[in-house]
Amino acid sequence: MFTVRRLALLSCSATLALGLVACSSDSSSDEGTSTSESATADTALVVYSGRGEELVDPLIERIGGGIEVDYSGNTNAQAAKILEEGDATPADVFYGQDAGALGALDEAGALAPLPEDILSLVPEQYRGTDGTWVATSARARVLAYNSDSVQAVDLPTGIDGLLDPRWRGQIGYAPTNASFQAFVTALRVQRGEDGARTWLEGFVANEPVAFEGNGPLLTAVNDGQVSTGLLNHYYWYPFKDENGADAPVELHYFEPGDPGALINVAGAGVLAASDNQEAAFDFVRELLSTESQTYFANETAEYPVIDGVTSDYDLPPLSDLGSTDLDLGRLSSLEATQTLLTDVGII
Repeated sequence: MFTVRRLALLSCSATLALGLVACSSDSSSDEGTSTSESATADTALVVYSGRGEELVDPLIERIGGGIEVDYSGNTNAQAAKILEEGDATPADVFYGQDAGALGALDEAGALAPLPEDILSLVPEQYRGTDGTWVATSARARVLAYNSDSVQAVDLPTGIDGLLDPRWRGQIGYAPTNASFQAFVTALRVQRGEDGARTWLEGFVANEPVAFEGNGPLLTAVNDGQVSTGLLNHYYWYPFKDENGADAPVELHYFEPGDPGALINVAGAGVLAASDNQEAAFDFVRELLSTESQTYFANETAEYPVIDGVTSDYDLPPLSDLGSTDLDLGRLSSLEATQTLLTDVGII
């Protein structure tokens, strides 16, 4: 059982100053502050979460007392707050929904090395290269399409195919969403600044349709407002459950290695400034337990990252998707991504 109290939100001005601009979220399951009734200011393990209260509280309830969770901002805002607080941060654990924010904290020296027994649970490509953070779940970038207006065989094998004039005005996207910006960051890493700019300028020229979030985007594809849409896979599965198997929206996966096939992760790291690191390590271990991983797989349709856990959803094997040679920690350069998106007129 939990009581809830609200903390002051980190201002967008502070977030902007740190180059982590993302003061909104399109998912009610990924924002607030919740505290176990047994926790006190002196003994509580403090978790700064960029994932939402609705998602995280069931995990906290299962793990048990002595944990205080601060939800007062999205992933980038929470990471910025840690950097602003420095060694005085009360946070023991950062639990974020994006590898870029974890990479930014790692680069700043804000995270402590994790014990080997934690690192060994997670494949190498889904953890920090220097062992300061681990993925707790994964998600795939996909192209949703309206099966009433588009045949699967006509869909492109990679993002360059989206620049074909045949898709003019028929591609939906959510430009302010963190997942789209992470995709653009990966594009910059893989193709360089000039290559990313060239693709984005071609994309803009094809008149894509912007939406406020992935949920409205998926609805628009289903309703035929646009033929296709770029988003994360896990929005589709509950949508199909709610709207029935006959809902005319399906998923298309780009070829492995294409920037559009990005596999990104939610993950956790322990703060170097924490005076409660052993308890913090235990919390991360709990996020990687079979029970927690099964929760992610079945409740949110995310991919588990430990061996032996399957999903009630019919998820394509993670090993068949995306690219395993991209260092996800390099997705930390969000400020440069946002500058580029502003330059080409996307945000």
